[in-house]
Parts: sequence; structure tokens; C-alpha cells
Amino acid sequence: MTAGTDDARRIADLERILDAARAIGATVDLDALLGRIADAATAVLDCERATVYLLDHERGELSSRVATGIAGSPIREIRFPVGVGIAGEVAAGGGAVNLADPYADPRFNPEFDRQSGFRTTSLLTLPLTGHDGATVGVLQVLNKRGGPFTPRDEWLVSTLSVQAGVAIERQRLLAAAAVQARMQRDLEVAREIQQGLLPRVPPDLPGWDVAGWTRPADETGGDCFDWLRLPDGALALLIGDATGHGIGPALISAEARALVRATVTQSRDLARLVPHVNDLLGEDLREGTFVTAFIGLLDPAGGRIDYSSAGHGPILEFDAATGTVTEHPTHGTPLGMFPGMEYDPPSRIDLEPGDMLLLFTDGFFEWARPDGEQFGAERLAEVVRRLRDRPAAEIIAAVDAAVRAFAAGTPQADDCTAVVVKRLPPAAPLSPGDAR
Repeated sequence: MTAGTDDARRIADLERILDAARAIGATVDLDALLGRIADAATAVLDCERATVYLLDHERGELSSRVATGIAGSPIREIRFPVGVGIAGEVAAGGGAVNLADPYADPRFNPEFDRQSGFRTTSLLTLPLTGHDGATVGVLQVLNKRGGPFTPRDEWLVSTLSVQAGVAIERQRLLAAAAVQARMQRDLEVAREIQQGLLPRVPPDLPGWDVAGWTRPADETGGDCFDWLRLPDGALALLIGDATGHGIGPALISAEARALVRATVTQSRDLARLVPHVNDLLGEDLREGTFVTAFIGLLDPAGGRIDYSSAGHGPILEFDAATGTVTEHPTHGTPLGMFPGMEYDPPSRIDLEPGDMLLLFTDGFFEWARPDGEQFGAERLAEVVRRLRDRPAAEIIAAVDAAVRAFAAGTPQADDCTAVVVKRLPPAAPLSPGDAR
């Protein structure tokens, strides 16, 4: 062969590689891309069959759903560990393997030939690498027409493999980005739904100021709060905290809220209501998941709150006459933890004008600054004492601001939710000048 003929052949080879690279680059579906790579390899090398294996780094496996040259139905998925067989050895970093007689090599597994009726007479296997040189898969071509694979074939297919590897890496990144975007959209929808379950306005209770607020640590959270005006004029109150934060706990807290709402409209007997909700949740939740919950009934006229706490604390009461903050007891384990659990009898808190019931989830108390010290209940109580005359919503906002200032930049690790119930002092009588 003359130099001119050799140059012309090399140019023709490069043009074939370029055509194949264009086809590969224009393909966006992963399975279609793998098929393009296999078709390009068989065309460029003039061989009977090609298979593309993808490397799953997390599982340490190679897999393929695409192969050329197989009659009938599409190839079933092939999956095997890295390091097994010739393709597995190449994926593990062994470099290209060119076998003129595969059956003479102990690494070759003839089982697939026996199952398919195919006879492998020559084999060339090499890694597919991404833009940073990391292996993303393996290309294996079989049965060169006219004899074994040559060094020129190795050069051709290695040139093609660079284009193929980068295309696979690109498509995987695009697919991962699409999945991430879809998950983000789903989380945003879930967040909108969860936020829509929260009370939109404070309850209309003359003589009372009730406020609630929540900020999840993720897009969705495991905390919830709620209030519901009952036909007899009482106000049902709920604050709950499901284990963890994110979409799973958000579903659990939503179920707990729904169960409490449905049950409290049927019975105001907390001694029966709380065990009933506990049993219902216990039927649904897997082991290790639960909801701490405060369930209270406010009698606006009498100024008292009957409540039962399923593991939720601290429950704090601010006494306006003394300026003290008192912690009240809980009554049993969180909801859903132990079906059949017996709870202590409900308790009662009497609120005088200026007094407050303070319900905060542990995202506030346990938020730590860089040295590990937590905000704690005493700092929260100090904020309440200092702002005792402010509206309930402003007190919650002030506590949140104090916690974040204390944290000195440490990220929020848990959901933060609060409900403050404040009995208002009687309005001052109008003076003669005000009456004009």
C-alpha cells in the first residue's frame, strides 16, 4: 500500500469517526445513544456485533441493555460485577483487550455464546471514558470481518470511545439534572400543599390573641400546628413534631393533623381522644417513627386550657403577675410509638389577663451555636418576659430572631414551629375626651 493510499484510508477512517461522533452527539435518549454507539462501532470496524456496558460506580457493576447483531427480541439486560470477565477487567482499569482467539483465553466466558447460538471468533474490548478520564463504561466489539482486530482497529475504536464516553457522561448528567428538577418541582408542590393546611388567619376570639408560625428545615417539614373552632365555642389547639424533617415526616404530620381534627369534632374527652389517635397512627407508622403532639381545648369564657401532651415539651406558661415562666408536664409517649398506650389524665392551665401559653418545637430549643451550646428554654423565656406586652405573632418573631442571632450562622437543622396563646388584659375604659 502506497503512502497516498494509506493517507486516503486514514482520512476516510476519520470521516467515518466524525460522522459517527455527529450522530452520537445529536442523540439525547440514553438507550438510543447506546444503540448509536454500538451501530457506529460495528460500521467503523466492519464487525458483526457490538455491546455497550455502563459502569454503575455505586453498585460496582456493569450493565447493558443494548447490543447489535442479535436477531429477534431486544437483548435482555446483562449485569455483572466489575472485575468479572474481560469487560469487567477492562472496567476495573485493565486497559484494552484484543483477542484473536477468545476461547483460548481463560478470562472469556462462553456462556452467552451457548445461550444465543453465536460464536465469538475475535474480540476487542476497551474502556469508555468521560471528559476527566474516568471510566463510564465499556465497549466490546466482536468478530471482525476478514480476520482479527488490528492495531489500526484499536486506534479507530479508541478515537470513537472518547466521543462515546463523553456523550454518555453528558447524557447521564442531563438525566440526573432532569430528575433533580422534577423532584424539586414535586417538593415545591408538596410544600404548597403543606402550607395550605396551616391556618390562614388567627382565630376570632375576643379577649384572646392566638398566633402560629412554622419554618421547615427543608422544602417540607415534619412540624405542624393547627386550631379549629368547635360548635360550643371552644378552640381546639394542636402543635406536632414528627420524627425527622422532609417529605416523609410531612406526610406523617399531615395524617396526625387530620386524625386530630376528625376526632376532636366528635369528642372533647381528651382522655379518650389522645389514645384513640395514638392507636390509629400506630397502625400506619413503621417502627421508629412517631409524632410528639400537644392537643388542647381552650375555653375562651372560662380562661382555661385543658390539654394532653403526647411527648411534646416543654410546655411553658408565662405568668404576667410574677413574670415567671413555668414548665408543665407531659402525659405519655409520642403518638404512634406504642399502640395501646395508657396516658396520664389531661391537665388544666388557667390563664389570667396577660398570661400566655407558649408552645415551641425543639427546633428552637436545640438550635446550637458553633461551640455546640443550645439556645435552650431559659433564653426563650427571657425573650418572652422582655416582650410580654407585644402581640403573640411579634413574640414568636422575636424568639426566632433571637435564636438565629444566638446560632451565629449555624444552619437550621430542624423544623421550627410555634403557637402562642395570650389572654388579653381588659380594654381600658374610654375617658370623657375619647368619647367625644
